[in-house]
Amino acid sequence: MTVTPGGATLEIPSEDLVPQQQSPNTAPTPRETRCAIVGGGPSGLILGLLLARQAVPVTVLEAHQDFDRDFRGDTIHSSTLEMLEQIGLAGKLHELPHSKIRQMKVITPDSVHTLARFDRLPTRFPYVMVMPQSRFLEFIADEARRYPQFELLMGANVQRLIEEETALTPALSQRAQRERESVVRGVHYRTRDSEGEIRADLTVAADGRFSKIRKLAALEPVSQSPEIDIVWFRLPRREEDPFEEGEIHAGCGGLMVLLVRQEQWQCGFVIRKGGYQQLRAAGLESLRERVAALVPWLADRVGLLDDWKDLNVLSVESSRLTRWHKPGLLLIGDAAHVMSPVGGLGINYAIGDAVEAANVLANKLRGGTVDEAALAEVQRRREWPVRVAQRVQRMMQHLLVDQTLDTSHTFRVPLPLRALLHVPVLRDFPARVAALGARRVRVEQPEPVAAGI
Repeated sequence: MTVTPGGATLEIPSEDLVPQQQSPNTAPTPRETRCAIVGGGPSGLILGLLLARQAVPVTVLEAHQDFDRDFRGDTIHSSTLEMLEQIGLAGKLHELPHSKIRQMKVITPDSVHTLARFDRLPTRFPYVMVMPQSRFLEFIADEARRYPQFELLMGANVQRLIEEETALTPALSQRAQRERESVVRGVHYRTRDSEGEIRADLTVAADGRFSKIRKLAALEPVSQSPEIDIVWFRLPRREEDPFEEGEIHAGCGGLMVLLVRQEQWQCGFVIRKGGYQQLRAAGLESLRERVAALVPWLADRVGLLDDWKDLNVLSVESSRLTRWHKPGLLLIGDAAHVMSPVGGLGINYAIGDAVEAANVLANKLRGGTVDEAALAEVQRRREWPVRVAQRVQRMMQHLLVDQTLDTSHTFRVPLPLRALLHVPVLRDFPARVAALGARRVRVEQPEPVAAGI
């Protein structure tokens, strides 16, 4: 195991190999940093990169050994590309293998409707980039390692928060003074062969929809309860396939999303919430028949779905915290607001959180003081865009998904959705919310303070 001081990555064996009891002669090793970020996903790594560029010492802790996960979101939206262009990285990212979605279509047995036209948006990047998320995360991590203030710990599983009693000071919020909340001063983490502590002026939870930090901080999200789940699988692409960048096939009592992923189709088969066991009980042949009925030109390869292990079930959730912070702790991305997969907005909005967090907090962290008012400002900037996006997701689910899964009548694209897609003043609204965000986010300090290696 090798540790180097600046721009370092410490690779630690995975959580599955972590012993339950620590050796008596292994004491926690304290470390100090300005900002400890729990979670090496898009929001955590982007925040780490932006802070390191502003000469803020930052440590990102990722529980896994690597970034490779199956069926993670592979979309990079226009607003993220604009942000990367501000800091000089968009061109380098485009050099990596990728594809582009310029429009999304809804295809029914008797009609075709354009759901979103990204190529009409006012941006230098009028498309959604599709790239394996592991490749994108490795790209961001490599760029962040150029700055000596950045450190990435792989295989570091956070066990608990380090908390101290609150001293009554004018800098504390009225809520903190009233409730005498403890102040988060960092995290205690475990590796395969040791335990450690990182003490930090600010701890950021960017550990996703099942956030452990959110649970440890006793923060409960308010659920929006989408009534769907998605079964993901992949099928091979062939030269004779219709070339569409993104499709939603609706009808026959079902709905399926098709996305291009290099030489494969990434397929998302939508089912009612909790309906996976019923799907399994009906058997793989029934699923193959339903897929072929929805997308007839896939009929020649659905036989490749010959094992339930080829399928991955995403339990769809949508929720939002009423409060994204406590003294010394900020939650961003899915840890603060779980987005439905409708429109693929989650990564885009999580990165928006990271950008605004860096905008608000970089100078304060460099000076060593972050009060709760600054954390509340991050939430204030981001909460309204998140609310708008979640409302648009609920509307699109009601107009399209719920109607499609209703087998009591023959599906037709509902009149309100047809009107939305064809009235010029309205038709680009869903694409704008998805690709650019309800409020555009910019890096306020695009020039680095720290010198890169």
